[in-house]
Amino acid sequence: MTRPAVLFVCLGNICRSPMAEGAFRAEAARAGLEVTIDSAGTAAYHVGEPPDPRAQAVARAHGAEIAHLRGRQLVADDFIRFSHVLVMDHANLADARAIVPPGAPTRPMLLLDLVAGREGAAVADPYYGGEEHFEDTWDDVSRAARALVAELTR
Repeated sequence: MTRPAVLFVCLGNICRSPMAEGAFRAEAARAGLEVTIDSAGTAAYHVGEPPDPRAQAVARAHGAEIAHLRGRQLVADDFIRFSHVLVMDHANLADARAIVPPGAPTRPMLLLDLVAGREGAAVADPYYGGEEHFEDTWDDVSRAARALVAELTR
């Protein structure tokens, strides 16, 4: 089997997608899964910036360090380099679909499509909320991380 490569995508790549990356890194490590992992944003608002301090704090509280990550923008080549492009919400899914190059082997999908009972749901953007919103986001991305590890280790 080819080594899986997973890309998590949100709008600015400073909250949801780095939290998803951190949650999945932790789950993959626990499972001994060899996988390439990254995250990106559909917009260039925060390129080169670290994750939001609230996202870092919540991830750290759950055993995942994401402070070293830096924002980057989604590019067409990502649909060739990654076997999975997992997007946090419908608006970013539409934006991601708009840049998939012809013939690319990977199509973006919603992250929560991996979680039974949450198919079609969006991971809520915690940016304008309080810390409890970041905890809710962590719950969503960690559930999806466990589901993805289960899928990739079958």
